[in-house]
Amino acid sequence: MEAEQVIQGRRLGPEDIGLVRHWLATEPGWNRTRLSRELCQRWDWRNGAGRLKDMACRTLLLKLERRGQIRLPARQRPSPNARRNRQPLDLPCDRTPIAGALSDVQPLQIEALAEGHADQPLFRFLLQRHHYLSLRNSVGENLKYLVRDRNDRPLACLLFGAAAWKAKDRDAWIGWDANQCRHGLPRVANNARFLIVPWVQVPHLASHLLGRVARRIDADWRAKYGHGIELLETFVDRERFRGTCYRAAGWTHVGATVGRSRNDRDQTLSVPVKDLYLRPLHEDFRRRLCA
Repeated sequence: MEAEQVIQGRRLGPEDIGLVRHWLATEPGWNRTRLSRELCQRWDWRNGAGRLKDMACRTLLLKLERRGQIRLPARQRPSPNARRNRQPLDLPCDRTPIAGALSDVQPLQIEALAEGHADQPLFRFLLQRHHYLSLRNSVGENLKYLVRDRNDRPLACLLFGAAAWKAKDRDAWIGWDANQCRHGLPRVANNARFLIVPWVQVPHLASHLLGRVARRIDADWRAKYGHGIELLETFVDRERFRGTCYRAAGWTHVGATVGRSRNDRDQTLSVPVKDLYLRPLHEDFRRRLCA
């Protein structure tokens, strides 16, 4: 009998895998999108706002296929993710150098970009062109913030998404067990990308933005997904950055990664060590996360 497994935060038993295989065998006309939506309906797999977790389900199916447990139907068209992840053409935006005091660019416009927002292409372009990690498509719950100055010039981008499945120092700092972690992890958000565009040189801007976003992200996340956020995390490449802006914004350095990636099953891959910073959003965050 197949062992129970957890994929995309969902616990799957043999009966769940059996259902997927049954539909693949008996519904040859279903494409991948239809299959993922039918599974979400059958499992009643929804986010806090009641929307089907269709993208999470598609990722779950791809992981099952990579593990050799199912075989999905052939794609009917090229993956839209491949198109989205291509380097975009240059987008027009004001690149006039901005230097001076923080007060010179205030009041700031910090906007959480909804799906289909007119600034989504600019947000993607700035990160893909100017962030050292670039940007691929965001899967699962996430929030994108675009920051403009008083004259409507772009200054910064911040992306928050799903927390790391496992982080030894984080989990020890919170003090939760494996079951509490599984249930509480959706209320932890990872600051996966933070970019001050290269033509902006404004002291204290980075820490100011981190503080401003920390004060609003719980409400923004609740409005979009129907549940709030208790804790923020980020991983800082210590070979590139010192984490100064995070410390200045009240984030706590709690440890570091061990220099291996999540795909390092044989413990042979070497990746940069990253410092782990956490920022609680509520005084009783531990009680809330461990409830």
